[in-house]
Amino acid sequence: MKIIKHCAQTFPTTATGFVVGMDVSSQLQITNSFPFPTVDAPQTDGHHDGNAASNTPAAAPRAKSNTAYQAEMIRKLREVNVDANNVGWYTSANLGNFINLNMIENQYHYQKELNERTVAIVHDVPRSSQGSLSLRAFRLSQAFMTSYKENKFSSEALSKSGLRYQDILEELPLTVHNSHLLTSFLHTLPAPSTASQQSQPPSLANLNKEPLPLTPNLTSSLTLTIDPFLLQTTESLLDTIETHHTELNNHQYYQRQLAREQAKITAWQQKRKAENASRALAKQAPLPEDEWQRLFKLPTEPGRLETLIN
Repeated sequence: MKIIKHCAQTFPTTATGFVVGMDVSSQLQITNSFPFPTVDAPQTDGHHDGNAASNTPAAAPRAKSNTAYQAEMIRKLREVNVDANNVGWYTSANLGNFINLNMIENQYHYQKELNERTVAIVHDVPRSSQGSLSLRAFRLSQAFMTSYKENKFSSEALSKSGLRYQDILEELPLTVHNSHLLTSFLHTLPAPSTASQQSQPPSLANLNKEPLPLTPNLTSSLTLTIDPFLLQTTESLLDTIETHHTELNNHQYYQRQLAREQAKITAWQQKRKAENASRALAKQAPLPEDEWQRLFKLPTEPGRLETLIN
């Protein structure tokens, strides 16, 4: 309930916090959660994209101040003898759109620094507002953890490892148990009223007395905001297409730079071979043919991580 309330209050801004509980046998039991205070975005590693920390709330779980905040909160929980093991963190989502660099960096931080069994709880606010609770648990796969640690996201590395979008996260089964106090509170909530729902006419006579309109309401039919979920999905699709075009342009620029440098290297090698042939006829020592590695520097291939997660 605390996770759902925090995510709903901050929507559409991303909400984050950490969860505590106990690791019992093969089950990870989560008993409490605490939201993160808003802080400045932390500095990212040099070999990762700096845009990953552009969203301050989404970057909060790996901030140094919040790490100290978690340690202090856990210390106080242990003083009152309650579950005080940090077992992961939570975040809000908008129509399933939560896999991004911030989410991956946060979960990598937890699995690397705390425990490989820590999880990320994702609560989708818009889907839950339709009457079905959307609460899911994820963990980074071991294959992705290895690739992320070594920063192997070039085309060749991805081709060898066979890493796909489906291999980034592992979804874990999640079961929600309510406390007795929460169950009692839910029983006190009033049931939704059904009086406003339009009922079908009980007989043909009633239908003749009050005929239903045969023509649709043109005003509501022409309104573009009939389905806000369709609008949000379309915006997310357009953002993904724009990101794809940006990555495509970067890769094409890299290919042009690589072809230009390789042409220079080929011309240099041909020239060096001709010089060595002339020196051989003059009975002189040949010049080294691998000197091009010092004279020319091939461009670095851009990482394919952002393309992989989009």
